[in-house]
Amino acid sequence: MAETEDLVGLEPYSVDSDLFKEPMKKRRRSDRDQQFWAFPSMEQSALKEYEKLESRTRRVLSNTYQKLIQSIFLDDGIPNGVKYLINRLLALIEKPPLDPIYIGLLGSTGAGKSSLINAIIQQAMFLPVSGESICTSCIVQVSSGCCEQYEAKIHLLSDQEWKEELKNLTKLLHGTEELGEEADTWDRDDAMDEATWKLQMIYGTGAESRKYEDLLRAKPKGKIPTSRIITLKAEEAGELSIKLDPYIRTQRRDRAEESAETRIWPLIKYVEVTLPKSALIPAGVVLVDIPGTGDFNSKRDEMWKKTIDKCSVLWVISDIERVSGGRAHEDLLNESIRACQRGFCRDIALVVTKTDRLHLPEYLRERQVGNQAIQSHREAVLERNETIKLERSGILKEKLKRKLPADSKVLEAAHLVYTVSAQEYWQQAFLTEEETEIPKLREYIRKSLLDKKRRMVTKCVTEAFGLLVLADSFSSTENLSNEHLLMSGLRHFVEEKTELLEKAIEQCFAHIERPLQEGVWMARTSYRRILGACLVRSRGNQGFHQTLKAVCLKHGVYASRTLARIDLNEAITRPMYDQLDPVFGGIFRTGKATGSALMPHIDAFKHSLQEKMAEIGIRNGWKYDSYKKSFLIQEISAILGGLEGYIIRKKRRIYESLTSSVQNDLKPCYEEAAQITGRKACERMKDIIRRGVERQVAEGMFERAQERMQHQFQQLKHGITEKVKASITTMLTLASSQGDGLYKDLADVKSEYKEMEKLHRSLREVAENAQLRRGMQDFLMGMSPSKAGPPK
Repeated sequence: MAETEDLVGLEPYSVDSDLFKEPMKKRRRSDRDQQFWAFPSMEQSALKEYEKLESRTRRVLSNTYQKLIQSIFLDDGIPNGVKYLINRLLALIEKPPLDPIYIGLLGSTGAGKSSLINAIIQQAMFLPVSGESICTSCIVQVSSGCCEQYEAKIHLLSDQEWKEELKNLTKLLHGTEELGEEADTWDRDDAMDEATWKLQMIYGTGAESRKYEDLLRAKPKGKIPTSRIITLKAEEAGELSIKLDPYIRTQRRDRAEESAETRIWPLIKYVEVTLPKSALIPAGVVLVDIPGTGDFNSKRDEMWKKTIDKCSVLWVISDIERVSGGRAHEDLLNESIRACQRGFCRDIALVVTKTDRLHLPEYLRERQVGNQAIQSHREAVLERNETIKLERSGILKEKLKRKLPADSKVLEAAHLVYTVSAQEYWQQAFLTEEETEIPKLREYIRKSLLDKKRRMVTKCVTEAFGLLVLADSFSSTENLSNEHLLMSGLRHFVEEKTELLEKAIEQCFAHIERPLQEGVWMARTSYRRILGACLVRSRGNQGFHQTLKAVCLKHGVYASRTLARIDLNEAITRPMYDQLDPVFGGIFRTGKATGSALMPHIDAFKHSLQEKMAEIGIRNGWKYDSYKKSFLIQEISAILGGLEGYIIRKKRRIYESLTSSVQNDLKPCYEEAAQITGRKACERMKDIIRRGVERQVAEGMFERAQERMQHQFQQLKHGITEKVKASITTMLTLASSQGDGLYKDLADVKSEYKEMEKLHRSLREVAENAQLRRGMQDFLMGMSPSKAGPPK
């Protein structure tokens, strides 16, 4: 059976494959109610209304689906229109109630990510926090479910993924064998230490000296399940924490003995933790503890980037002592801004942790703000918090303005900086719970979920109404005499508008040409300086040889658990991105219409089609709420709404095309440099890299990167127009086939249509009720007396 395109989700499906599939069973009422526990009563009321609206919509869809299946089950031939309708019904029935909201906590070791998550979920010491050991060693996802137990799933690298890493680790370690006496004059660097440690953990002492083929035959010291997944369950949080600790805590390297669980740490890819229903964190939110620099393993490093990109919110975590002048959090802020460009991220904030740490005499001596005398430690902390918010918000806003369009939603955020104290949240020695700002983060989480639920239910009810209009219209005979003529004219109109859309997209994407050209020039004039800064160390080559070898083995990228991430490809293309970023963000912005923005052009195309439908409806004598007009207008919104997800998925590849192009061109010189051993190997590797870059630049490396990005934009334009043409054509064919005798034996779904019509009208009422509740809540909050600090 030929594959076709899902007209809304724009994902391929087989027309017949799921035709007689049973839809998923409804969730139990108790399960639905439990997910509201984390919300105050007013927000609970709004959520329950949306949930009730969604539940009734799914019931109507399920009834319609069952009726249609029963009426066509014995038919030999099923018309395409019915196949389309049934597949659309099933897709909407089985669509998840809410796609998770991923909130990424991005920070370097010791910044306080795990402590912050523990405070937010109200489970002290649940995730390991910094002590003598380097803590959370992999990506950890924490979410709340409707289960009664605490559960963790530990996902391991596949056998093939570990073999790939093992090969690179042994190459890295054995590259020093031919250095002879020169090796003794060098310090062991980070890359070599980590490679040694990983092999010893898996295979025991002395593994760092064994060959790759020998280690392949060796038996690991820890027990590795064939499924590559370890599942842990517990009745209490503390019990699961004890079980989980050895897997996600990176232990000290000088320990004499390690447990079997600890020994498989290098194989862990990521961990999923599910909490029972929570009165603080709603189901549908996933808090992600993301290590700050990625990983030497290719699969883990790829997952690091993809995890950042799938987060709709990124909180960059930096402790109070490193927030001013610390390079680590600046690098992570830059990574977050890039995620806004290439991924799903819509909101960025800086979360300053450990704000309770303040030496009062020193603070008073250096204090430069305010005339009012500081009377207590609490007053000093709160004053410093406000100063940090003011200063860092201004700096972050300026950084965002340089990289993103001036009207980006992230710049309109109520809070760009939070100042939190997890320790004071538990102890409340001198700060109130509210002053620790943990409740403020929870409130942000709740509001994000409530807003997403509102948008999702609105879209679901609207799409469902369009499908019921189509189902009910199959038996209508309204004004069929001039149907062919009208639909023919509509097709011609759609063709013209599609051509105009294609030209508009072409003009939109043309805005990228000038910054790309300027970026090429900037990259050509600065690559020697940038490359030199990456390759030259203040201590000379001491402690850098194996790190550079690791960079070459991974084709220009090295991620360490203790050092800043090294990416030569990103570094030498950064001048191109500096020119590109504001324009790129402008193209993929949503909301405000500008000449360079893509989505407003698609919205304008949608509105022009919908206006044409209304015009044809009036000329054809359709009533204002006619079946035909309603279906066409609703389905156009559904079809073009699905394009946004397609565009977001494609823009990541477009954005990364500059660095991937440069990496691909430099791959031969990286591979050559990685093979260098013997005396002065470090200088020889540097020389190979320099000469390789010079040769590629002379042969047009930056120009090729420019051409590849422009080609990616052209592919996106072609993809959008082709999907629009195919989807709209199919929809019009379905609409014009009404009354052709193919549908006369379909079940009567008029009662379902009437019910869906009522639900569609009730959307406005639910939205108005939610707005009234928000107004009442704001009023009551304004009337509440402010809380004083704890007694001295």
